[in-house]
Amino acid sequence: MDDPIRHPLVYARQLRGNLSQTGLALRMDKAARRHGLRSGADKQAISKWENWIKEPNQDSQFWIAEALEVPIEEVELLGWPCWLPGYDTPLPLGSAFTVQALREAQRTAMDRRNFMAYSAIALAGLSAQWAAIEPERLTTALNGKTVDTKLVDWLEDTSAKLTTLPTEQRQHTAKLMDAHLETVTDLIDGDNYTEATGRRLHLLAASLASTCGWHRFDQGRHYAAGKLWNAALTSAHAARDRDLGAGVLSDFAYQSIWLSEPSAAVEPLSQALIHTQHPTARSLLFLRRARAHAALGERAACHRDLSAAETELLADATDPAPGWCAWMSTADLAVDSGQCLLDLGRTEEAHARIDEGMGLLPRARDKTRGIFLTYEARSLLRSREVEQALAVTTESLDLAERIGAGRCVTLVRELASAFTPYRQVAGVPEFMERLKAR
Repeated sequence: MDDPIRHPLVYARQLRGNLSQTGLALRMDKAARRHGLRSGADKQAISKWENWIKEPNQDSQFWIAEALEVPIEEVELLGWPCWLPGYDTPLPLGSAFTVQALREAQRTAMDRRNFMAYSAIALAGLSAQWAAIEPERLTTALNGKTVDTKLVDWLEDTSAKLTTLPTEQRQHTAKLMDAHLETVTDLIDGDNYTEATGRRLHLLAASLASTCGWHRFDQGRHYAAGKLWNAALTSAHAARDRDLGAGVLSDFAYQSIWLSEPSAAVEPLSQALIHTQHPTARSLLFLRRARAHAALGERAACHRDLSAAETELLADATDPAPGWCAWMSTADLAVDSGQCLLDLGRTEEAHARIDEGMGLLPRARDKTRGIFLTYEARSLLRSREVEQALAVTTESLDLAERIGAGRCVTLVRELASAFTPYRQVAGVPEFMERLKAR
């Protein structure tokens, strides 16, 4: 398989006839000269943009847009790099788009883009639709043989078993989950089911698409994850399941925070909170919004949401938590609170909260443990406890490689630069070489 495309500008050049970096620089200079100016862009500058080292200034973006025939209005509205050719928007909600969203999501399985997620404007629009549009009834013309409910029973049962496998085993089940999703999509597309069976099929499609989206997200394939979550939200909406829809909006928000776009997370989480009642679900939503506020430096809003997350988690609930948040625990609250405190510069308190959460986390949740270990390592590095940070980071990398968690490996890689000033510390040079060899 080809290497994944590393940046939307690379993809935009490919869409324009495999335009080279030098060719783009020449087009930019021609565009600038038409306005009596010079662009100053060259192959080296474009390479820095495409490797996420620098961002082009506003003038350079205008010359890129003119070179790629993109309206200037889109540059000003969407911001870098969301205005580049190749970005798209989520499909709208409604039964007319359910199968289309599911089919599109499955077609992205081999898509090489790994950088792309929906923009803040697109997510805000999608969450507003979800909050405002009342789903239609699932009625069909029953022509021919209807879907056998025993088949639906089997699909529900096996999908649940695949989803609840231990983390280390789930790395081997992605293709099985994809096959289940394709089967359920075919059954929905066949239009031969009662309203009750139709709701079950749409709920199953939403659950499968959400889980498959997390598989892609863990692999760093953000474009495919977004497509699957769009399909999950469409299916959950058609099934009239508000809680599951809120969970999918939470997935989108988590992805935005992960990709350093916390502003895109706030509106979907706010809409989900309005329409979600279970205290465990609300606790997770508040916690993720707190993470977004912390990343944005919004101290007061972050602390309000952390307090609300704790209050909701401790509240009594008569019904079980929805499946998408049933794993939420005091361990998650402690570690994510610690990450918020890290972002706000309160290192000592952050370290204590992360340690607390790590002690509470059950061993079965290895992927989460790997991520939490990198948070702990970041906290230790800020305290200049380098040897302990190295031990924790090495543990995280060993775990990530064992369970096939590419997302955890990416987090470890992002810590590498923080170890660079400490090459004289025993073990650091060997660790850096290990990362280079991967």
